[in-house]
Amino acid sequence: MKIKQFLVILSLVVIFIVTAFCSGLYLGYSNRPAILQVVGISHKEDPTIVPTADFMPFWKAWTILNERFVDTRATSSPEGPASDQDKIYGAIAGLTDSLGDPYTVFMPPEKKTQFEQEVSGNFGGVGMEVGMKDNTLTVISALPDSPAKKAGIMAGDKIIKIEATSTLNLNIDQAIRLIRGPKGTKVHLIMTRSKVDQPIEFIITRDTIIIPTVDTKKEKNGVFVLSLYNFSAQSPNLFRPALQEFINSGSDKLILDLRGNPGGYLEAAVDIASWFLPAGKIIVREDRGNGKIENTYISKGYDIFARLNRPVKMIILVDQGSASAAEIVAGALSENGVAILVGQKTFGKGSVQELIPVTSDTSLKVTIAHWLTPNGLSISHNGLNPKYSVPMTIDDLKAGRDPQLDKAIELLLAK
Repeated sequence: MKIKQFLVILSLVVIFIVTAFCSGLYLGYSNRPAILQVVGISHKEDPTIVPTADFMPFWKAWTILNERFVDTRATSSPEGPASDQDKIYGAIAGLTDSLGDPYTVFMPPEKKTQFEQEVSGNFGGVGMEVGMKDNTLTVISALPDSPAKKAGIMAGDKIIKIEATSTLNLNIDQAIRLIRGPKGTKVHLIMTRSKVDQPIEFIITRDTIIIPTVDTKKEKNGVFVLSLYNFSAQSPNLFRPALQEFINSGSDKLILDLRGNPGGYLEAAVDIASWFLPAGKIIVREDRGNGKIENTYISKGYDIFARLNRPVKMIILVDQGSASAAEIVAGALSENGVAILVGQKTFGKGSVQELIPVTSDTSLKVTIAHWLTPNGLSISHNGLNPKYSVPMTIDDLKAGRDPQLDKAIELLLAK
């Protein structure tokens, strides 16, 4: 009898322990932070996605910080301590940073709003395009007549400090926000330049930046110069009348100047390249990696030269400020035998970004692919090397000389 009583009591104890354990597990799971719904065992949008990473360190760190952290800063945030939502945004930002790609960034509500305002029109700044080159914040180009251009900033300059902030750990979006600001205010930049021993200091007054698109000029020797400064959504519509101006001029010598052109929309690059290529010719190839099928973008076949009663010789000017869509057009026309490249090696920005909503007020800007030229050259890894390499020095700029344009004209006029 005593043995039976002992077994009954033991069974009750075991049942109690198991029940307490399961209840604690359930309560702990049900009271978990909302972020677990995103990174838990299953995914709401695709239940077949099962993370292979161990999230225990994340939750342990989350608990430790919530229980132990004390803010010792002299000046705390005016919004108060970080909320759980702020911590989640910080975790996502850290996740994107771990990929090591400066063009993949998370935009919480405030940054998303700023981004939308910046791409919608004019903005206050110094008028230069920047990117990452060899893990260093680098000037792609200084826009014509901008404060940056007037101050003497050149493509290829390395930005090492913005005001008191080192650029060592900044991504591109963070750097741009520091450089931009209200018209009339000043920004202090420290840069390094190839073949210059000491850092160069610039104090530039910000202005309203209006990005130009197209400019045309017919030289006295009959050479027609068409300068394209970006590949915006409106660039194809503005490029068409400029090209018509070349046709009406009667010239058979065309220079397409893409120097300092930081790129823009793929659709604009495909449309503009199509004016010089027959239908079906490859303009650019899109490599999405991981064994995914490669996308190929081909000419729409406008092929304006085929309609003229005169043969046309064409040269494209490029430099360190020619990037992205500018490199796509230059690569397509040179590798298809339409134009010769003259100038300096291009920037090498051949990655593709897509803006993907995460919530109604946050987004991820994600690198989803790399551009390849028609012959398979990786623009990101190599840039484009011109057939005729012609440097442009600071002395040339100060003296108003343009040896790259001079070389292009020389080649076009040669019999």
